[in-house]
Amino acid sequence: MAAAALQAQRLFLTPSTTSSSLTTRPPRRTRTTAAPCRAGPSGVQTTTASSIPADGGIKLDWIDVTTSTTTSAGSPRAAADRSTTAVIDKLRAVAEAAADRAEMHDIIGRQRDNWNHLLLHSTNSLTLAASVMAALAPAAPGTGAVAASAGVLLATAAVTMAAVNRIQPSQLAEEQRNATRLWRQLERDVRATLELRRDDAADAQDAMDRVLALDAAYPLPLLPGMLEKFPKAVEPARWWPRRRPQQQQPAKSTTRSRSFGSRRGVSTSTGNGNGWSQELEEELRGLLRVLRAKDEHQYLKVGKLVLAVNRGLAVAGPALAGTAAVAAAFIGTGGDGAASTSAWASGAAVACGALAACVNTVEHGGQLGMLFELLRNCAGFYRKVQEDIEAVLGEADVERRENGEVFRTKVALLLGRDAAELRQFRRMASASVKDEDIKDYAGKLF
Repeated sequence: MAAAALQAQRLFLTPSTTSSSLTTRPPRRTRTTAAPCRAGPSGVQTTTASSIPADGGIKLDWIDVTTSTTTSAGSPRAAADRSTTAVIDKLRAVAEAAADRAEMHDIIGRQRDNWNHLLLHSTNSLTLAASVMAALAPAAPGTGAVAASAGVLLATAAVTMAAVNRIQPSQLAEEQRNATRLWRQLERDVRATLELRRDDAADAQDAMDRVLALDAAYPLPLLPGMLEKFPKAVEPARWWPRRRPQQQQPAKSTTRSRSFGSRRGVSTSTGNGNGWSQELEEELRGLLRVLRAKDEHQYLKVGKLVLAVNRGLAVAGPALAGTAAVAAAFIGTGGDGAASTSAWASGAAVACGALAACVNTVEHGGQLGMLFELLRNCAGFYRKVQEDIEAVLGEADVERRENGEVFRTKVALLLGRDAAELRQFRRMASASVKDEDIKDYAGKLF
């Protein structure tokens, strides 16, 4: 019975469901009077009834493509993208060049340091060997041959000393070491700029200026292009580009910034104005004065002294070796007083040769050229700190400066001090304090 009831239910429901689905479908209507419109370049256009499909659908035979999101090659957006890509490519090229320069300076620096050691020992060996031969020449069987050999060795030592003193290998090695450090610093700065995705053209130009300044400060070729080893005037080394005229603004050590004299709502005791305050400016102006009067002046003063000593030794070494060579030529010559003449000439050759070896050891073993270059670089370091402070204080609007507390921390780290220690230089900004009254130095790092 259950099966019979289920079959009857199916027979009852199927026709009704089918009929309901047929009856609920809406009848097709043909639109003959309405005319859909479409947008065209000349305005709104109507469509005639004959162009409507038979099924009542609407055919869109025209599409406006002026609102496409794709960027054409000549659009401003495409030009901006090309400019950004060019700036990034320039920065990458500078980074690669800086890395390559650093590697080159490192290799050349090692080579020139080897020059210093090899030439020092070779020249001393020649000089001492020739001095021994000159001492033994009067008593040797072949006096003339021994004396001639001693003279040739001493003359060779004199020429070698003159050449080595001209190029100063220890100073060349110090130049390359410092250049390697600065090129690596430039590479790190450019890589950091790329990581921050800064695509400012000024950053690329600044990086190029730094490349050219470093190439000029520490040249790779030995001859020509080598830096003057015995300059007439001692100046701080400069490896950073000079500021352009539009970026230079006067900054006097005793003039207050206009930013705190004219701005309202900026506290002079706290760093509410982008981290700047009147007290912080006075600290930096006092620090600027101490850097100029004490630190830079002290390194230039010692540099002049070292340069004078090095110049004297550079002349004395070849002169003594040449004198010994001339004295060796008189060994074994003369008439009746040949013995006394040979003894005198031998003694002079031995004494001058020994002194020449001592002078050469002091000059190149003590690396006076490297010491002079180190003093120049230290003076240049303090000169750069001065120019950075002047550039920041020269900007009248504190909002356009670097954050005051951050800049203060950077300066303190460069000088090897704690940021709180800079407060002691505030009184140095006063005009009542004379340069002679300043006893302390600003830098503790060098």
